[in-house]
Amino acid sequence: MRRMLMKKVILPGCILFLAMAGIAIAKSQGQFLAGIGPEPLTVMYQQLNAAFTGDWQQYGELFTSLQSGLFPRLFLLVITVVPLVFFLHYIAIGPMSFPHDGRMIYCYNLFVRVVHWVAAISCCLLVLTGLLIIYAKLFGGGIGLLGRNVHLLSAIVFAVSAVFMLLIWIKDMLPAIYDLKWMIIMGGYLSKEVKPVPAGKFNAGQKMWFWLATVGGLVMAFTGYFLYTLQGNIDTLRLYAIIHNFLGAAMVAMLLTHMYMSVFAIKGALNSMINGYKAEAELKILHSKFKI
Repeated sequence: MRRMLMKKVILPGCILFLAMAGIAIAKSQGQFLAGIGPEPLTVMYQQLNAAFTGDWQQYGELFTSLQSGLFPRLFLLVITVVPLVFFLHYIAIGPMSFPHDGRMIYCYNLFVRVVHWVAAISCCLLVLTGLLIIYAKLFGGGIGLLGRNVHLLSAIVFAVSAVFMLLIWIKDMLPAIYDLKWMIIMGGYLSKEVKPVPAGKFNAGQKMWFWLATVGGLVMAFTGYFLYTLQGNIDTLRLYAIIHNFLGAAMVAMLLTHMYMSVFAIKGALNSMINGYKAEAELKILHSKFKI
């Protein structure tokens, strides 16, 4: 059943991209529909075929291999295995819980929270529509085209919010020596024992997500722009598509991780991005290096 599913996962978005790239190339050479009859169309076909084939010593062969085989399987692996791992963690370890009836510390002002939610909503839309584009045939070609349009609008919003997040949090997100210890003990999430964890206002996991979401997100916006407008030669577009897909898979994995940590792994953690307050007891344990 799984093998049959794999064989049916085709990338109509890739086909659409190649077709549009061919049209753009043909137009730029002044050969698009140069006349009526078999001869001009045959010449155009040969040119398009050569453009799609490209230089197989560079990115053509790699692009074809990744797009037709690895990427659909990679995204399927991410959206199935990552939630399964967190489900097992929730069953085996359970969520952390801290009292919220004591002192509450104001950590995030209204502007910061608005930027966060704009980025969060647009990022979720990017992930959902990106998956629709990849697996469009499973849902019908029409929804794939709709997903592409929503993907574009969400990308613009997310890129703007990513710039704001860089300006707001870059100082707090710089690496620190104690982040290495946090990574070694996995933030204490693999143990039921409650003891102070080496982390500042943001822990090492949050920092990794921040840099991927901001710098990685802007790289995705850059490559996505060229993939949408089809500017550049075919090998450059192939390379951009490879970069875009690898970063996209990492973004999906980290977004799922971030959602699990904020909604399930720590009870009440999501409230800090609603009202701006964190419990002092939570900060003393999970952010022991943070000066309150």
